[in-house]
Amino acid sequence: MDELIRTCLYDKHIALGAKMSPFGGFDMPIEYTSIIEEHNAVRHAAGIFDVSHMGEVLITGVDAEKYVNHIFTNDVREIEPGQILYGMMLYPSGGVVDDLLVYKKSSTEYFLVINASNIAKDYAWIVENSNGFDVTLENQSDRFGEVAVQGPKAEEMIEKHLSFKVSDLGFYTFKELTYHGQTILVSRTGYTGEDGFEIYAAPEIINEVWDILVGSKEVAPCGLGCRDTLRFEVALPLYGHELSDEITPIESGLSMFVKLNKPEFIGKEAMQRQKEQGVMQKVVGIELHDKAIPRSGYDVEVEGVKVGYVTTGYNSISTGRSVCMALIDSQYATLGAEVDIRIRKKVFKGTVCKKRFYQKNYKK
Repeated sequence: MDELIRTCLYDKHIALGAKMSPFGGFDMPIEYTSIIEEHNAVRHAAGIFDVSHMGEVLITGVDAEKYVNHIFTNDVREIEPGQILYGMMLYPSGGVVDDLLVYKKSSTEYFLVINASNIAKDYAWIVENSNGFDVTLENQSDRFGEVAVQGPKAEEMIEKHLSFKVSDLGFYTFKELTYHGQTILVSRTGYTGEDGFEIYAAPEIINEVWDILVGSKEVAPCGLGCRDTLRFEVALPLYGHELSDEITPIESGLSMFVKLNKPEFIGKEAMQRQKEQGVMQKVVGIELHDKAIPRSGYDVEVEGVKVGYVTTGYNSISTGRSVCMALIDSQYATLGAEVDIRIRKKVFKGTVCKKRFYQKNYKK
């Protein structure tokens, strides 16, 4: 078994007594105090996450814009420098290589942020599909550390304790700042459904930012456990669960990030077919009538016949509801449809509902 990679903040997690666990090839903190406590800190105040395991790729060159649009479902021609888009890279089949953020520095320079578990696969895919384009590709994943500061007080905490201005950043925009003589990138983005920021910088700067914010006692250190419960409640997908090489963006209800009016992109034909012909399966929300917890992988049934499976499920911390997202046959994917979820040897009744179980609180 390959040795787990440690982020630049590993020693901080150990010093804080974090419960550590493998994630995407990294040794990551799952919780410090409790998932519930950390979840609520982000919903009501501010929390900080180590997300240094994420991957970063820089694409530069005269064909950078054309090339990014070739591998990306969204349309980078539609945004200005300093803006960010969410979207996917697809296989020709329409299955998802990965979902990612694209930061537009200029029409000849793009910064891509990819999932930790997919860094090697994604970079190989990016390189493989660059033939014929005048671009330079650089995997910068080892160069950056990254923290996410999330919650309704995130802006206040950053400006108070780090003394740089972020109130001028709109949702899904970024800027580069000089901090202690080094360039850092700050964006108004996140994966929690709350207002927040992500900071990319050299490892020594990330360590300093962590120490200042955690040391203030006003920003709670948060693990990946609550990152999952937070993103789940607002229906943000996790690669390998709601998106995968077998689950397309249209099946996952994310067609707004697939721009079929672009001249071309890898997977466009498959997406057009699905849009025109419909899909056989869809990701939906399901609420159980009981307090049982529908975990990832549990079967969804109708009259004793399997019609899908749970992709992510919890007893929602913010709402107290037993809910899940599930990939099920399209004929049952209508609001109000009655389904069953098999939890071990028992069957629990549920109702198909909207996937978003909690309202997002972004600052637009």
